[in-house]
Amino acid sequence: MTRIPVTVFTGFLGAGKTTLLNHLIRQRGGRRYAVLVNEFGEVPVDGILARQAGQAGEAIEFHDFAQGFIAYAGDSRFLPTMQAIARRRGQLDQVLIETSGLALPTAVMEALQSEALAADFVLDSVLAVVDTPWLLERDLEAEGDPVLEVFDRQLAAGDVVVLNKIDDLSEDALLAAESRLRRRAPALRFIEPAYGAQLDARVALGLRLHEARSEAHGPVFLPVAGLGLSVLADQRRLDGHSHSGLGNHAHGLATHQHFHEQDPGWLSFVLRSEAPQQPGRLAEALAQSARSEQLLRVKGYVAVEGDARPWLAQGVRERVAVQPAAEAEPVRHSELVCIGHHLSRSRLAQTLSEITGTPWR
Repeated sequence: MTRIPVTVFTGFLGAGKTTLLNHLIRQRGGRRYAVLVNEFGEVPVDGILARQAGQAGEAIEFHDFAQGFIAYAGDSRFLPTMQAIARRRGQLDQVLIETSGLALPTAVMEALQSEALAADFVLDSVLAVVDTPWLLERDLEAEGDPVLEVFDRQLAAGDVVVLNKIDDLSEDALLAAESRLRRRAPALRFIEPAYGAQLDARVALGLRLHEARSEAHGPVFLPVAGLGLSVLADQRRLDGHSHSGLGNHAHGLATHQHFHEQDPGWLSFVLRSEAPQQPGRLAEALAQSARSEQLLRVKGYVAVEGDARPWLAQGVRERVAVQPAAEAEPVRHSELVCIGHHLSRSRLAQTLSEITGTPWR
């Protein structure tokens, strides 16, 4: 019986996983996907965006997981959802799973090896999506940085690392980013640039990197013209990274839950306002909050003054955009999912209230 391939998308908050996934859904070429989107908070923004990209009903199905840590202990939905997908194997070609920005993909990897799922699913590949400008700007030598701890563990699990948000970067900057990644994770297999947050599906899906047969590969990876991005030269450094099942990842499989329990400072909550907003003021309020608080990611739908359409607010640290949402349902009030490290809900609500001139709670 042919097992259903599963591709896992990992990457830190704001790396652009959803946008990348949306582009791959759009170019699916008739392939039938089950898409599992995992995010923090009560407002399923990423799931809604993925549905818009896939035009729900056209041989694609979506499942939203809002608790933040898909397949971790305590997630009662992942196993039955995957088992239900397995029972419809004749109607689906592949499963795509987007983990939340704070989750480690090893939880999903471990679950796929479990007795309950191993006969029906095989891990196709893990795509680690990187916010390239962030990588170039970040002090990678900082000790005790909780963001780098999550980033490193996500990177270590990746088969293909995707350099995202690169359109405004020079070739020298891209080569510098590759060099930083190689030093950070010497066993990286492939690095792919994603211009316009887009990847050719042939270098992202159907790779079969985790099948037991080493010859069961998808496309051959070649250097990217003009950039020098390439396959790792010394393949011995892979140490069986993905040619013989997932045993090589065992060092991380038992630690994803423990890792997050050791740092309870990561917080996610929803702020709400009943009053209509002015997009410019709200964007400035969120940017200022990111400068004064460890607000790393914000997303949600906003009711805008004088406009019946819902607006989508998305922010990665100080980079914030508030713009009309495509095909979203009307909203009566504004809801923002806020994610950060040791984030103060009261201070954030106060800042938003003062700058926007509307009450947030």
